[in-house]
Amino acid sequence: MTDVALGIDIGTSGVRIVAVNSSGKIEAMSAKPIIAPLQGFGRILQDPAIWWDATSEALRALDLKGLTVRAIAVDGTSGTILPVAENGTPLGLASMYNDVAEPSDLAKVKAAASPDTAALGSTSPLARALPMAANAERILHQADWIAGQFSGRFDSSDENNALKTGYDPVARRWPEWVEKTGIEPAKLPNVVPAGTKIGTIMPEAAKAFGLPSDTAIVAGTTDGCAAFLASGASEAGDGVTSLGTTLTIKLLSATPVFAPAFGIYSHRIGDRWLAGGASNTGGAVLVKHFRKVEIVELSKSIDPSKPTGFDYYPLNEPGERFPVNDPGFAPRLTPVPEDRKLFLQAILEGIAAVESLGYAKLAELGASPLVSIRTVGGGAGNEAWTKLRLAALKVPAKQADNDQAAAGAARLAWRGIGHAY
Repeated sequence: MTDVALGIDIGTSGVRIVAVNSSGKIEAMSAKPIIAPLQGFGRILQDPAIWWDATSEALRALDLKGLTVRAIAVDGTSGTILPVAENGTPLGLASMYNDVAEPSDLAKVKAAASPDTAALGSTSPLARALPMAANAERILHQADWIAGQFSGRFDSSDENNALKTGYDPVARRWPEWVEKTGIEPAKLPNVVPAGTKIGTIMPEAAKAFGLPSDTAIVAGTTDGCAAFLASGASEAGDGVTSLGTTLTIKLLSATPVFAPAFGIYSHRIGDRWLAGGASNTGGAVLVKHFRKVEIVELSKSIDPSKPTGFDYYPLNEPGERFPVNDPGFAPRLTPVPEDRKLFLQAILEGIAAVESLGYAKLAELGASPLVSIRTVGGGAGNEAWTKLRLAALKVPAKQADNDQAAAGAARLAWRGIGHAY
């Protein structure tokens, strides 16, 4: 029998579960879709029972033959919250991570909050929690509630999920100003570091899923942090860039960075800090000007050693948030050469330059300087783009161990029982 830890990723479109051995190899995997959130009247809500149904189906579909599950950890969408009774029974629909708070509740948080907290902004989980708390015995995050289905505990959260609800990861406590918003501190969960064992699986859950009765339940994290952990990045200065529709960068730092003006805050990961930012540039600009098949074909003939000389800042419309914070920031995509290959290369160079500026901005704000880069997302396989990016970043590339957030949650599960790989 092979010992494994389970990582459960509750994503926006589905649940994914991986069984990972003590060396980090995925031994089994399964996934089930989640029904889209309810949208209307400016709200984005979801019945939490849907999450548990999908988790249960995915777990039953997981082939554990020859495997012994030792621990489980869950990651969930950052900022998704729900009101529950003491026994975990939901007392209403969940408010999703991108749900918008009422202006009056946002004003209460803004009036009381520290200026560097991650609890500010139109989607503030703390602001959305205020009306929930009136008729709830506790407010939980998505990952907390799913973990509670296994442990029977509905009073615990991790430092990463609690961050946007106002938790102070430096002082490692709920700050005094949180109570000034009007919420009772007793209705907020007790917070422990991600990767802390919080209990043992309930007998009924062990029986339902055929799991060992001593399976440890470990405090998880957010989906974004889990994806970073899955990459294998673990030292200060390790960066992970996601090349998707937008450009997102994350950097492991020896010191925290909090810069709300740039949308930057820091998650605590062990004795390190995970800081990051998201630009409006990225793949969305590419697909506006090129078909995907065209990007693939033209990229094959790009010579990264011969820069185009253009100075693009690729955006589809005015406005940037990081590394420049300017809602009126104008795109730079001219002049447009007749040569399509040259145009593509210039855009790729421009995105690479923004990425380099992003990591430099984090260092300027106090984070550890970038020393290595891992890449995930749709653009990770573009060889020409990779060479252009490495020339701009001037650091070596490292292969990401995995691009599955669930694998990052599994790392925490192993950590919770005293093993790190």
